[in-house]
Amino acid sequence: MPRVCHFSGAKTRRGNVCKYRGKAKYLGGVGVKTTSIKPRRFKPNLQDVTTVVDGTPIRVKASTRAIREGLVVKPIKRKYAYTRRKKAGEAV
Repeated sequence: MPRVCHFSGAKTRRGNVCKYRGKAKYLGGVGVKTTSIKPRRFKPNLQDVTTVVDGTPIRVKASTRAIREGLVVKPIKRKYAYTRRKKAGEAV
């Protein structure tokens, strides 16, 4: 599975790590110079959670931000709640 949030679409992004040397001008130096720029990755904090999508519980990857915002609806702990609904749907 890719490293993508099912709800918010958060995925791995790229950025840079910059190293500097010198003393800032406002501190009395001649200025800060960049000595190296290296690529890096920003990875989202993804968790495997069981959630209800279209009435059925499935396991998906969700970012912690999506979980905190309430986008993830967790299923009922007891499975017989779903079997009763299915039986009621078949009878009707």
